[in-house]
Amino acid sequence: MSPVPSPPPEAAPADLRRRCDPASLGFATTAEVEPSDAPAGQEPAEQALKLAAELDGGFNAVVTGPPGTGRRAAVLAWLSERARREPAPPDLVYVRCFADEMRPRALDVPAGRGDALAADVAGLVDDAARRLQQAFESETFRTRHRELHEDVDRRRRELLGRLEARANALGVGLQLTPGGVAMVPIVAKRPLTPEEMANMPAEARRRFEAAVEELREPSEKAFAQLRDLDRETAARHRELRREVALSAVSDLVDQVRACWDDVPAVAAWLDEVREDIVAHLDLFAPQEELPPPAAALAARRPSPAERYAVNVLVRSDPGGGAPVLSPQDTSFAGLFGRVEYETTWGAVTTDHRHLRGGAVHEARGGYLVLEARDLLATPLAWARLKEVLRSGTIRIENPGAQYTVFPGVTPQPEPVAASLVVVLIATPELHAAMHAADEDVARLFKVHVAFDDEMPRTPQTERGYAALVSRMAADGATPHFDAGAVAALVEHGSRVAGHQERLTTRRRELVEVVREAGHRARSAGRDTVTAADVRGALAARHARSALAERRLRTAVLDETIRIDLDGAVVGQVNGLAVRSSGPVAFGHPVRITATAAPGEGHVVDIEREAELSGPLHAKGVLILTGFLAGRYCHDAPLALRASVVFEQSYGPVEGDSASAAELLALLSVLADAPVRQGVAVTGSIDQHGRIQAIGGVNEKVEGFFALCRERGLTGDQGVIVPASNLRRAMLDPDVLDAIEAGRFRVWPVRTIDEALEILTGRVAGTRDADGAWTPDSLNAAVQARLQAMSGAARRSAAPPPAAPPDVSG
Repeated sequence: MSPVPSPPPEAAPADLRRRCDPASLGFATTAEVEPSDAPAGQEPAEQALKLAAELDGGFNAVVTGPPGTGRRAAVLAWLSERARREPAPPDLVYVRCFADEMRPRALDVPAGRGDALAADVAGLVDDAARRLQQAFESETFRTRHRELHEDVDRRRRELLGRLEARANALGVGLQLTPGGVAMVPIVAKRPLTPEEMANMPAEARRRFEAAVEELREPSEKAFAQLRDLDRETAARHRELRREVALSAVSDLVDQVRACWDDVPAVAAWLDEVREDIVAHLDLFAPQEELPPPAAALAARRPSPAERYAVNVLVRSDPGGGAPVLSPQDTSFAGLFGRVEYETTWGAVTTDHRHLRGGAVHEARGGYLVLEARDLLATPLAWARLKEVLRSGTIRIENPGAQYTVFPGVTPQPEPVAASLVVVLIATPELHAAMHAADEDVARLFKVHVAFDDEMPRTPQTERGYAALVSRMAADGATPHFDAGAVAALVEHGSRVAGHQERLTTRRRELVEVVREAGHRARSAGRDTVTAADVRGALAARHARSALAERRLRTAVLDETIRIDLDGAVVGQVNGLAVRSSGPVAFGHPVRITATAAPGEGHVVDIEREAELSGPLHAKGVLILTGFLAGRYCHDAPLALRASVVFEQSYGPVEGDSASAAELLALLSVLADAPVRQGVAVTGSIDQHGRIQAIGGVNEKVEGFFALCRERGLTGDQGVIVPASNLRRAMLDPDVLDAIEAGRFRVWPVRTIDEALEILTGRVAGTRDADGAWTPDSLNAAVQARLQAMSGAARRSAAPPPAAPPDVSG
């Protein structure tokens, strides 16, 4: 008779869920707790970000962590707190560059004074227009203008009079024509008509031509003097207008300039404005109504208000500290600005007034927080951001301008200094991919800020959950929680973290649960959320995404998928797997079977042969061969051909968490030992037979429990789990109640032998000093079977005996 093993230790309910005692929290409701939304458990990340901000000039940083951990909110909160203590950056304005109008000039203006500069210049232009009109309509200007022209007219008459007197002496008269001065003969003090000139006697014509030749040099000299006089007149006229204009506008410019003497760049530009106004007085002249073609051309010329307008790109609050931006618009233009155009009479025009800034302009002197995923999804944005960080300057340019086949004339605004710290937010996977693909990531983003998705579960962090609820309640997002509700939220935090000694930092998950629990309480007319509301919210959240789970369980219950829960079967073990359905993961049993026969010494993974197995699952199956050879085949080769398979599995299989169940099914076949079908197994195995921790232990146990409850709990059902998973167990209270009542069990094991004894009710056995296994033990039966297979393999491989010699004669 086979020896019977001692009863295996079972896990108590207290081992499978760490409760949070509401009394230990130290409050009745969260109304007594100071509100806070500061991220708890992220102190290393906070220190890294602080380093990035404090280093000389600021170091750009990459913040990594799983989504939902509050990375972005925490970074913005930390940076905002620091930025409040830093000086506000200057306003940024663009103005016309009079030396090269296609290169608008950038000016830094003290914080909050950009609009004041724009208003001062607009007022200056309006006042200058009035002053100029008054000056040029004044009697003083008219008198000086008249005197100038009278002097010119006098000198013109004197020049022409001298020339005319000399010509008359030679019998030649001068006639002014649109084409110049014409010479005609004079007879009897009267110029001849063209008909008379045509009938002139030859001698008279000869004398006239000689006189004209004699007058050629004096007339050319006189006309040259007249041209010089015209140029002098124009210069004197311009100088008069300049003198009058300067007299009219200089004091206006000086008044504005006095307000900006503390900003040398602005003061210098205002001096240029004074000179440009004088050089473009025609812009201030009254505009007469023109026909459409001429109006179209005139419309392309800017008015004085447009020419001297100040375009304020960035406005800073003098008392607001440094900017902290996290823009929603991550388009190229939203980040780096753009040049806009306007159409007038079919003509497309632009100038400095149509420049628009982006987030990098607004974040100058502060911090810019960007989602790496969005940045990489925007064409050309990543390349331009690297250019900004490498060069330390920001250029405004439309992204397509440099890629057009026939680029048009477009403004090239003066670049501005890019004095900002950029913080990229990315998942660890995306950051790793960026780091591997682009060497600039390490060079430009020198600080790595890693957010953890979990934190130690301590009284302080438990109370941190209460502080978060208190903040949400203060903001009106939920009623206050009582202590029991906070305790339920804490237990859920440990469940999400997958560890009794840890809490999740996934802020989004917590906020959603708090909101839904608060909604349930309000719907019931209560002003305080209870533990029942939290549990109800969690159950409802699960139920909304549990369609796949329900369908799979229905398929098992109606025996479309075969899962045995009664009796004992050789070579068949109920393993456990986890599936994801949207935001919900659920566990379910899988029937694992094994067969064995003499062969070449390896275990066939049918899933792998069917190309349904992932590499981790294939590795787990290969370990089985190592275990069998290492434990049972010290003196002879492993001579079996075994196969294992997930029955009725029609999709990919990955992971090694079923390797213990696969090994148990194979050992059952080799020992010819039936295994209990009411007990499921999860755990991975190493080559020495040690059971190793797996993921999803809560979902797996609860999935098997749910099926057993549907079919009827017997008290003999349960799950074998790795002992190392106990600290990660946060089982549903329904499972704990069944365990407490003795209707369901959980066995933590450390070795494959412990699991064998639970499944078969037989002793696994140990080796004695001679290396022999305990008689009638499972291991002894397995070794005996393998030795028999080895002998059979040797016999089948031996050559047949030689035939006796033929002695017949």
